[in-house]
Amino acid sequence: MLVLSRKKGESIMIGDDIELVILDVGGDSIRVGIVAPKEVEIFRKEIYLTIQSSNEEASLNTLDTTKLQALFKNKR
Repeated sequence: MLVLSRKKGESIMIGDDIELVILDVGGDSIRVGIVAPKEVEIFRKEIYLTIQSSNEEASLNTLDTTKLQALFKNKR
């Protein structure tokens, strides 16, 4: 892990096109602005982990095609 100190108004660059800007520092929290291309998805970590968990769960659910075929045969 790289640890950097930044003050309000200072930035950190990630690659050539992602910039993290320290907007405000107060108490035990900070506000960070992120400038990135639109195609870069940005999530808070807790949201990201929820999405990953949902995707993993969905990938484990398999479709029983025999039941689906029977359903369509009954509709005719």
